[in-house]
Amino acid sequence: MAYMPPTDSMFLFAESREHPMHVGGLQLFQPPEGAGPDFVREMVENFRGNDYVSPTFRKRPKEPVGTLGNTWWSQDDTIDTEYHVRHSAIPQPGRIRELLQMVSRWHGSLLDRHRPLWEVHAIEGLKDGRVAVYSKIHHSMLDGVSALRLMQRALSEDPERRDCVAPWSLPPRSGGGGRSRGLDPLGLMRGGLDTMGEVAGLLPASLKIANQIVREGDVTLPRAPKTILNGPVGGARRFAAQSWEIERIQRVAKSSATTLNDVVLAMVSGALREYLIEQHALPDEPMTAMVPVSLALRAESAGKTEATGNSVGVIVVNLATDRENGPTRLEEISYSSRQAKKLLGGLTPMQILAFSALQMAPLALTPVPGFVKYTHPPFNVVISNVPGPSQEMYFNGARLDGMYPVSIVLDGQAVNFTLTSRAGYLDFGIIGCRTSVPHLQRLLTHLENALAELETAWG
Repeated sequence: MAYMPPTDSMFLFAESREHPMHVGGLQLFQPPEGAGPDFVREMVENFRGNDYVSPTFRKRPKEPVGTLGNTWWSQDDTIDTEYHVRHSAIPQPGRIRELLQMVSRWHGSLLDRHRPLWEVHAIEGLKDGRVAVYSKIHHSMLDGVSALRLMQRALSEDPERRDCVAPWSLPPRSGGGGRSRGLDPLGLMRGGLDTMGEVAGLLPASLKIANQIVREGDVTLPRAPKTILNGPVGGARRFAAQSWEIERIQRVAKSSATTLNDVVLAMVSGALREYLIEQHALPDEPMTAMVPVSLALRAESAGKTEATGNSVGVIVVNLATDRENGPTRLEEISYSSRQAKKLLGGLTPMQILAFSALQMAPLALTPVPGFVKYTHPPFNVVISNVPGPSQEMYFNGARLDGMYPVSIVLDGQAVNFTLTSRAGYLDFGIIGCRTSVPHLQRLLTHLENALAELETAWG
């Protein structure tokens, strides 16, 4: 039995039928040359056949239906792999459209809290011969960045390698990593002293942030105009996905003296503007985006052990959707992003988390009746960009041909854009409430149009 941190338990506490709290991913693979018709069946047998399951994928809430929150994880000694690993097929005619429809349905269903909170679908039947793998895991166990890191570890740059294992069968990278031995009083004491030191630094950090906001006068604050994307959501989901060449986006970034992330935000801004114009629902005020900043990646770049769990800060960026001209939107987005990042300069990870929690605090009130209906959202949309592998990757000879994140939507946040990089491509995954965001797939067309406009403007 292991203690469950509040950052993990809050995802269980907030979950309901209308608000599933799992993150997911859809991967496409090109089977190796000579692969026969049983390739997917053999993949499933490979997934199910490994006796080792890492501790992260063995844990479940000790009190699955606790109404006052969860405070402890338990570990299952036996994992029912036939339940967690499923073999599926796409209905005819086997297009990507049918695949995305299946993922939309799967992502809208809750995970069983009486079992470890994850499941995987190996999918055959695509008419182009590719194989798909859809997986989901509860956000209380891993955030999206950590889940992507695990998936990358399961892959190989060697197309001839045939000993790859599933992410849940990977041994801990740092050694140890066995089951929890219970509470460590000395460790808790050390952690408590460290936390007290961090808390003591929150007041001067808060004064520094407030002074900068007053001095600069143009920092985007967590208050956005209401749109059709910021109402209550139902339990059904719609998922859309598409890839763009990184080189196209980098050319615009270089020509405009901005960053790749700025161009991505401008693509989403242009797409949202055109989509809401189609729905006769574009607000007069500029929309804003919450952009997560992974502290797990910062820890890895500082040479620390591979991060797991939940470790994410946020900034709020002006999307300039009130501007008709695409290049003007990009300039304003780039400036807003720089100003927001300046606020985080010099803060410790815990101080960043505290500041981020303050910006996201209104989301905690969304279950209160009438709150979403009668108040302004802190931001209109969540846009996450997660770095992925820069080289071609393979799983037992099958080449990775697409890696699309599938995230979470909430009351007041009915659509989410998450993307990851992959060997020359950016793979976008858009998840939305099926009712609140009609014709969500139209956003893919608008993303392409927004990028094309920037390409034209910047030569």
